[in-house]
Amino acid sequence: MSTMKKVFIYLKRHMFFVVLSIAMALLSSLTALYVPVLLGDAIDCCKDLASGTQNSADSLGKLAAFIYKGMGTENYNPMSALVACLIGACLVVAITALLQWLMSLINNRITYEVTRDIRRDAFGKIQRLPLSYLDMHPTGEVVSRMISDVDTFADGLLLGFTQAFTGIVTIFGTIYYMWTLSHTTTIVVVCVTPLSLFVANFIAKKTHNLFILQSETRGEQTALIDEILGNEKIVKSFGYEDEALERFDEINGRLEKCSLNALFYSSLVNPSTRFVNATVYAIVALVGAFRVLGGHISVGSLSALLAYATQYTKPFNEISAVVTELQNAFACASRVFELMEEPDEQGVMVGQDESGQDAEKGEVMDTAMAGQSTVTGNVQVDKVDFSYVPDKPLIEDFSIDVKAGQMVAIVGPTGCGKTTLINLLMRFYDVLDGSIRIDGRDITELNRQAHRERFGMVLQETWIKNASVLDNIKIGRPNATREECVEAAKAAHAHSFIKRLPEGYDTILSEDGGELSAGQKQLLCISRVMLALPPILILDEATSSIDTRTELKIQAAFHTLMEGRTSFIVAHRLSTIMDADIIVVMKDGHIIEQGAHEELLAKKGFYFELFNAQFSH
Repeated sequence: MSTMKKVFIYLKRHMFFVVLSIAMALLSSLTALYVPVLLGDAIDCCKDLASGTQNSADSLGKLAAFIYKGMGTENYNPMSALVACLIGACLVVAITALLQWLMSLINNRITYEVTRDIRRDAFGKIQRLPLSYLDMHPTGEVVSRMISDVDTFADGLLLGFTQAFTGIVTIFGTIYYMWTLSHTTTIVVVCVTPLSLFVANFIAKKTHNLFILQSETRGEQTALIDEILGNEKIVKSFGYEDEALERFDEINGRLEKCSLNALFYSSLVNPSTRFVNATVYAIVALVGAFRVLGGHISVGSLSALLAYATQYTKPFNEISAVVTELQNAFACASRVFELMEEPDEQGVMVGQDESGQDAEKGEVMDTAMAGQSTVTGNVQVDKVDFSYVPDKPLIEDFSIDVKAGQMVAIVGPTGCGKTTLINLLMRFYDVLDGSIRIDGRDITELNRQAHRERFGMVLQETWIKNASVLDNIKIGRPNATREECVEAAKAAHAHSFIKRLPEGYDTILSEDGGELSAGQKQLLCISRVMLALPPILILDEATSSIDTRTELKIQAAFHTLMEGRTSFIVAHRLSTIMDADIIVVMKDGHIIEQGAHEELLAKKGFYFELFNAQFSH
């Protein structure tokens, strides 16, 4: 019920089409229910024709009587009445088919607009999720919720629209028509109905958890496939193919088992309800036959009753037939809504509150003030504690005071907390204790977007979007002119290779820049920073994929860029940070040494050991 309420919230946005679909379902069901009346009249006309009587002269349905009169026949003629009944039946069937076709079009529109809205909201949610959530959930599992689960939900929603409205109208319509023909038969049918509903409901509840497990296992399988395909070169390089197959077979086996269990138990619904419905049909036939023999109803009325008995039980059979899809759909929908209900990263979105007023106005002002002219670049890290996992401390009692314009180099062994410190400075994660202040203001008081606009960051990992080279550079400053982008590329020494591309700056790059080398992609990322000219720089192994000759040129460009700007450099090659104002040496989440290059060498401590390890050969 919780999931259904959330689905209805999305349906409200398309209420006009929902109402129109209900109207089409009502009309198509009513017209379909009128067919047995006409066919019953036709049977009675055949009886009159065979016996030479006129018993059906006054019992023709309204539509048949209207058509009969339109044929110009003054006295009752069984053959003319039969033709009128058949014409009326054909006309009603044609109208029913047209209405059902229109209803199908409307239902498809509702379904795919709802799934479009859900996917859009889910994708927007991903942009607001904290990195901690994405770190804890495999990418493939999140993708599975966005794609596979929403597709499955769409299939179930479409079936629900198609079957639910017409089924409800059909059930109540048949009860009405049966009541007009025989009160006794109708009461018997209605009394037997709850047994069918009880059986279907009992089995459906048992299968819901099985479909939840199936959906989760499918997400786990998607995550594994995404992991292996995304790291295919590593898999082949380390001969991991057999182990990958074993992992896939294990997950695939579990998916097979839970899928078969879910389908087996859910498939019990249909034969169980069909047995009950067949019993209903037999009761109608038996009771109706006795009433025909007693002269209470005609043979045509019995025929109509049997037709209505079939139509009455048909919705139950159809609903039970698609209960598997419906259970699977709601299980998948619950996983999507679970993602959408995760708490947002605080201080990301700036918009309006429920009263329509601007929310977080102070943070909006910070966004406007994030430019170089208002940020000097004083950074104070005061007694910071942080860990990714609660019971595994990483950074403890970390403090550093960086003055505006200083170049700070962060060195240390792998896993000591260098990149974690960058994550904290950028507020990809928030500190657990202590504070980080820029120009005297705690960064947790700022909107994250405003805060991050103060920084320009180049990482060892690059990101290239599916767009032109020019658009990829403009990520640094979207309103920049073409000339400014070219100057930034020249400063980053990327201009020469860009000119050699087929369309130069207008060359369209594929996702992740597959046409470019790792070094060229890194040069494009450096060009973005050259274009943005932020007040604070963060360089995390920014030249790791660039050849030595180009690296020297880039270092010179960086030195020019860093003049008057606070900069943090994470480096493993100590030759690139020897002229830093402050070198912070980290080990096991603590600062163990701090000072200038010559000062640290004179201490002959851990930095001295690192330096000699790199240059002793």
